[in-house]
Amino acid sequence: MTIADEISTRERRAELGQFFTADHVADFMASLLAPPPPTVRLLDAGAGVGALTQAFVSRCCENCGGVRAIDATLYEIDQEVLSALDTHLRECARRCSKAGISFHFTIHASDFIQDMSAQLGDGLFSAPPPVFDIALANPPYRKIHSGSAERRILRRIGVETSNLYTGFIAVIHRLLAPGGQLVGITPRSFCNGPYFRPFREDFLNQLALRRLHVFDSRQAAFRKDSVLQENIIFHAEKGVEQPREIIVSSSSGERNSEIHQQIFPFSEIVHPKDSERFIHIPSTARYAEAKTAIDSLPSRLDALGVTVSTGRVVDFRLKDALRKTPESGTVPLLYPCHFNGGTVHWPKLQARKPNAILDNDETRPWLVPSGIYLLTKRFTSKEERRRLVACLFDPDQVETEWVGFENHLNYFHAGGHGLERTLAIGLYAFLNSTVVDQYFRCFSGHTQVNATDLRTLAYPDRDTLQTMGREMKSLDLSQEKIDQLVTKHLHAHR
Repeated sequence: MTIADEISTRERRAELGQFFTADHVADFMASLLAPPPPTVRLLDAGAGVGALTQAFVSRCCENCGGVRAIDATLYEIDQEVLSALDTHLRECARRCSKAGISFHFTIHASDFIQDMSAQLGDGLFSAPPPVFDIALANPPYRKIHSGSAERRILRRIGVETSNLYTGFIAVIHRLLAPGGQLVGITPRSFCNGPYFRPFREDFLNQLALRRLHVFDSRQAAFRKDSVLQENIIFHAEKGVEQPREIIVSSSSGERNSEIHQQIFPFSEIVHPKDSERFIHIPSTARYAEAKTAIDSLPSRLDALGVTVSTGRVVDFRLKDALRKTPESGTVPLLYPCHFNGGTVHWPKLQARKPNAILDNDETRPWLVPSGIYLLTKRFTSKEERRRLVACLFDPDQVETEWVGFENHLNYFHAGGHGLERTLAIGLYAFLNSTVVDQYFRCFSGHTQVNATDLRTLAYPDRDTLQTMGREMKSLDLSQEKIDQLVTKHLHAHR
């Protein structure tokens, strides 16, 4: 294959949201299934070259003496892999024949969501949907916009989601028989965040989680692809109660890597009183300890008299009002690039981002009055040491009457105004601590920190935060010193 062909292939796969399953990952996924029925109706949606079906067939031929027939239905829209898929399925048929298992397969070279949604709809003349006992899924990963055809099709069957992979999973579980099993490998992003809440509600109401598996490396499971999201594998069962306990395991994702697993109460994975239905994944003992420490804290932000909001300034909507350098009639505009350790460094003239925004009738609704604000980055790179990065905006260092916070920042405030200084510094110490960072990693597999995530976090009470703020004499303390301060006060609450 030429370099041009490789680039063309990568671009086509990116357009499709396509990431092929490595053989060892597919085999692990198949190993999670409980013993299947004698006759298996198998679904492999987004089949690629058939790695998941091959892994299931191998397991049946080698280990599952009770399986007598497999009727496999596969969907794959990429015309360029259909020949390889057909070849691999014919090899499955030969293996099954030797093992005394009947194997029949059907390949649909069509859009899975469009086909199945039509059959799941309430149309008078729509054909009844097929029913499956087992589904194995590595669905395509691609955002779907509110006006897209996929979004409209999914809405007709009651599915509201912003990514193709969750759309696939929502359709797949609707096709499972009672007691049917689903094993999927997907991004971890559905586990938290406001955009996936309808999907989590639907998923957890219909499926019982049996197993969660995370990879220590972002790229090991899809080494040949530029996958920035953390991926998880889940095993779920249709139409039964959530278990009292669930297995959570982890591995590097490399071939033959060691698997570590623990058993957790299901109530620690999905909190019974959590209206957001976040799915926490405490994959290591260290993260589990962090979760225990944070969950024991007594306060929420509203009880502290504090709110967190996303920065109001969306720069491309106010492009004509932005200025590279401050000038008369402008006020500071802050981006993540203005973070300098624990404080704001402004202006930053060497940065590519603007440093100022005009203060006029058009822009004033998007500005906030000057005061002490705690800022956090909404997005961090995967290389950054901490998922949560907090910084203090101090009007003593940046003199201004108004200030703009760009949309890539979250800002903590008190009813639209600045915070009391010791409270703000206490929050700074808490949010920059290792224990909070580890807690975030329990349920956030992407590098985004939403305002909703920060609102649902548990916090120390106001007195404790103010005490921490008074004891923190400098914002440039080492990580070790910050952790010692926060740990001392968190332990005092236990």
